[in-house]
Amino acid sequence: MTAAKAFQKLGSLAVPLTLVVVLLAIAAVRSPNLFTPSGIGNGILVAAPLFFATMALTPIVMSGRGAVDLSIGPLIGFLNVTLITWLSARGITHPVLFIGWALFAGALWQVLLALIVIYVRIAPIIVSLSGYLVLSGVNLMIMSRPGGVAPDWLMNWGAASAAQVISPIFLLALVAFVAWVAITRTGFHRQLRMVGSDERMAYTAGINVDLVRLIAFAIGGMFAGLAALSYTALIASGDPTQGSTYTLQAVTALVLGGASLSGGRGGAIGAALGAVNMFLINYLLGTFNFGSLSGYVTQMAFGAILACSLLVNLFTSPSASKA
Repeated sequence: MTAAKAFQKLGSLAVPLTLVVVLLAIAAVRSPNLFTPSGIGNGILVAAPLFFATMALTPIVMSGRGAVDLSIGPLIGFLNVTLITWLSARGITHPVLFIGWALFAGALWQVLLALIVIYVRIAPIIVSLSGYLVLSGVNLMIMSRPGGVAPDWLMNWGAASAAQVISPIFLLALVAFVAWVAITRTGFHRQLRMVGSDERMAYTAGINVDLVRLIAFAIGGMFAGLAALSYTALIASGDPTQGSTYTLQAVTALVLGGASLSGGRGGAIGAALGAVNMFLINYLLGTFNFGSLSGYVTQMAFGAILACSLLVNLFTSPSASKA
């Protein structure tokens, strides 16, 4: 098999995988410390919330109708501040309750959005934008400024992840990855791809389109819960505003990972590659001295990457190939 055929066989993963290799090569020159055990552990800890956020968007986008959840960032922030303010501050720190609340509240929010999309028939982008604004305000009502303290076990997750490669956050990401692989082995995944690719054909084939879309949103909400847990482990406190920054990054990572915004295509490998690419780009930009402009340069880079990724997806999609 020639290199060209092997590259073509990778499909939508070819571009993000190539970019990861290129960025790792540049990182090896610019900052070799990234490849030490503590460097890799820190990288996993920082990239984990973005990976889970991208995973949260994946089943939602796959369900079609252009359902990109713009509220994913504020949702992570909402779960973070409620974990700190409603649970940790009141002495409720048991891992089962903490993790259970994050998964339940994340799924509940996404199911609410799905019900509005399905039964009120408002465009998903409008619903998620409204959710973004609502949750941004609610987060500041719950916690007006960064503060609070995460439970000891969650802070230990962050500390352990910063010192070693195999850490609780790494294992959490592994569990999420295995869970997605298990989902892809079910009939639900086939139905989800069919609904996202052609909703009318899926309906005529006897698929309960509304139920598939509802489950997809619920699964996305649970991944958002994992994003909030890893984010809380990362900052070891609550922050009502920083979670919102994950919206643009997660959407960019999703597109960069080869998912189709029109639905029907996406997966855990693409989400992981997209998140790793975003982390490496952010990390490498940090090795340059842009002074007070560093934040603007990062935002410009993310915006440019999103635009380029959309163009690459447009010209490499199966429909484009057939044209």
